[in-house]
Amino acid sequence: MKAINIKIGLTAMLFLTLGACKKSFLDTEAITTVTEENFYRTPKDAFSALVGCYDGLQVVWADGVALPVAAEVLSDNTFGGTGNADGFSYQMLDEFDKTRSPSDQNLFGPNWTSYYKALYRCNMLINKMDQIQWGNDTQLRKTYESEARYLRAYLLFDMVRLWGNIPLLTKPSAENIPQSNPDEVYKVIAEDLLFASANMLPVAYPAQAVADHGRVTKYAAEALLGRVFLFYTGYYTKTDLVGLVTKAKALENLEDVISNGGYGLVADFANLWPAASLAAYAGEDNKETVFAIKYTYTSDYNGNTDGNHWMVFGGIRDQSFFPYGSGWGAETVNPKLWNAYAAGDTRKTGSIISIVDEKLAFVSQSKQREYTGYYIKKYSPMIGEDGKPLPNANGNPNFSIGQFQDYVSIRYADVLLMAAELGSPNAQTYFNQVRQRALQGTFTPLVISQENIMKERRLEFAFEGIRYYDLLRQGITKAAQEIAETTTVLNGGQTAQKVISANNIIATKGLQQIPYTQINLSNGTLKQNPGW
Repeated sequence: MKAINIKIGLTAMLFLTLGACKKSFLDTEAITTVTEENFYRTPKDAFSALVGCYDGLQVVWADGVALPVAAEVLSDNTFGGTGNADGFSYQMLDEFDKTRSPSDQNLFGPNWTSYYKALYRCNMLINKMDQIQWGNDTQLRKTYESEARYLRAYLLFDMVRLWGNIPLLTKPSAENIPQSNPDEVYKVIAEDLLFASANMLPVAYPAQAVADHGRVTKYAAEALLGRVFLFYTGYYTKTDLVGLVTKAKALENLEDVISNGGYGLVADFANLWPAASLAAYAGEDNKETVFAIKYTYTSDYNGNTDGNHWMVFGGIRDQSFFPYGSGWGAETVNPKLWNAYAAGDTRKTGSIISIVDEKLAFVSQSKQREYTGYYIKKYSPMIGEDGKPLPNANGNPNFSIGQFQDYVSIRYADVLLMAAELGSPNAQTYFNQVRQRALQGTFTPLVISQENIMKERRLEFAFEGIRYYDLLRQGITKAAQEIAETTTVLNGGQTAQKVISANNIIATKGLQQIPYTQINLSNGTLKQNPGW
């Protein structure tokens, strides 16, 4: 009897380990032993496998470097930071310079493995659809397949943006295959998202039953397709998405989200983020959430991987001030971003912790590298008024892995600005809506332009893992010019020079290292990206 497993290089895994998530469909019993002969028979089996696909996405950032963290460190929004006595892996990332930490050739190694494990789960379910006895419920099959294909597209999009050249697997396989041309990967992404947007029932995220929060919707597929279109056509200088999606089609999908999705902007920007709003927090799954990755506080060191393991990286190093919890001090905010906000822009204090402006009693900089006086507020670990980390209040003593704030991957504001960028007849209106919410009483009209849209996107989506890819899709030279700088930071309280070279960024084409363990396991079939 053949057990279901995946092999990436020499790494094997049991097919399905299900994690629990708060208030969501991911609360289900774990399946510990399944085989191809006794599984994938009933819709119930399919649903269990689908939960495994969602769980796979949930854990891809549990170890290594999470994409929402990496995309900020790589951009002009933050520096690498971390502890002053730590290694220099985050400086290597920030400065696109492998000489800063030569031993960190596998910085993304855990992520590579986790992405392929998650991809395996999706491929297995997608390829077993004909084996399942659906009866007369053809829509249920379409829904489950759409969700699995969306998740596969999401995973592949992360992977192809991080590494550019990846082995493309669309069926469960242990073969040692070479990297594919990115166009082949984008073709699968586009096909999956087109399938999902055409076959999902038009139920919007805010209207879902609480138990289904976190599940993919038709509108999430349409919105992600818009994001993929803009990145692919920008980064690769193409006019359409691998011949499958035109600009008009991408815009049509986004307009459908706007017209029929039932989404809206939360009135106060700060209320989108727990640490910025406290009691006024709009809550998870609010009307602005198009797609989010769900987390809960039940992570432990015994196999439960349900928490937001990456949020602790941006916390203030070794110090906490209600409501901000402590963390590892990575992603110190570049003062240029703080200064880019207008005085009346509510996103400034809604997004960034300013030690001086908030009069926080910062005791010592001795443990912080690349201190700037600014930290991330949107995804800050939090403490209660009693000084205890919020995971502790829920019975989890492991604050570093017990963070549970969801990652809001796609917000309605992004849909509005993408539609504006793609030339909607309502472009100025959409642009104004985002700015009016941010500027409130200080709002003054600004004529829409590509330059102004990109500036607005930086201010709106800071620390949400979007800025770096917005830069790359403007061209690697433009991105390098925006990111490169020579400035002064404080390392352990001492002044130090910080240098980010445009040439390093251009040499890598903005891509990350293929983990060397994977190159070795492939016996050289995998080739390293230029510049590394």
